[in-house]
Amino acid sequence: MKRILKTLAVMTVIFAAIFLLFRTPDTQVSEMKAKYGAEPSQFVTLPNGQQIHLRDEGPKDAPAIILLHGSNSSLHTWDDWAQALKNDFRVIRYDQIGHGLTGPSHDGEYSKQRFVSDVGAVADHLELETFVLAGNSMGGWVATSYAIAHPDRVSGLGLLDASGAPRNKDEERLYLGAIIASTPVLNTLMTSITPRSLVRSSYEDSVADPSVITDEKVDRYWELLRYPGNRQAVVDRVNTPRGGPFDTADLAALTMPSLIMWGEEDKVTPTSGAKWFAQHLPNDTSILYPDVAHVPMEEVPQKSAEDFKNWLVNTPFKSEAL
Repeated sequence: MKRILKTLAVMTVIFAAIFLLFRTPDTQVSEMKAKYGAEPSQFVTLPNGQQIHLRDEGPKDAPAIILLHGSNSSLHTWDDWAQALKNDFRVIRYDQIGHGLTGPSHDGEYSKQRFVSDVGAVADHLELETFVLAGNSMGGWVATSYAIAHPDRVSGLGLLDASGAPRNKDEERLYLGAIIASTPVLNTLMTSITPRSLVRSSYEDSVADPSVITDEKVDRYWELLRYPGNRQAVVDRVNTPRGGPFDTADLAALTMPSLIMWGEEDKVTPTSGAKWFAQHLPNDTSILYPDVAHVPMEEVPQKSAEDFKNWLVNTPFKSEAL
């Protein structure tokens, strides 16, 4: 018995030493807000009690656009788009719950209904009656879900490599981070041990051209992932049931113009998803980008922003806002 206890004690010491050696602590709130939350950032508290980090740029009387980032990203993924659009449009973007400087959900909820209600709460806070709503990846799933629930408020729908289509397991590739987040024990370790190399690897899975990856961008993804509570939020969100693909009847009922923008090299949400959305959305315009993967707004920011702007300008929207 003494030998067993001694062995357990030695193993405990070894595991503790390994944990301390590889542990990546949370970042500091004040440091992150100073680095990533300077003007034009705002921190607003929604009626449900959630504080949201958002940016609202462009003329306040211009047509409004709300941009929703993808999983484990932040509002900064839209930096280039905001620069390209804000002279002519009111460009709004925010860190969704569990991401960026918004941090974890204040009540621990990461249901679809919660993400959808936050879109409406942000729009209400900014006194928007109608707006164009666009999202990438998970953000596209939230945008579509909101449009289905509140079609009267969405004057146009933009989907960039959006999730929500039937999964094609023969084509898609899961992020290593998503696999870890859904695996017991490993996901517990993930909340304390998150090497920068893991973040870079996930980023590399999102792009076709690795030259767009910079140390500055990797640092931003890594540091905001380690914002207090965000790593646990990843685990909680990944393990919250999302349901299956969208009901095709719900998509067919959406009458607002929709723009489908997709990277042809996307392995996270393959182009079969773009074709599926185009098949079931009645008023779609589709653009495929060769040699681009999951994040067109980061890989080809100028081209994708120009295409989005041309769609806004040349599409006959029903809303008087455009």
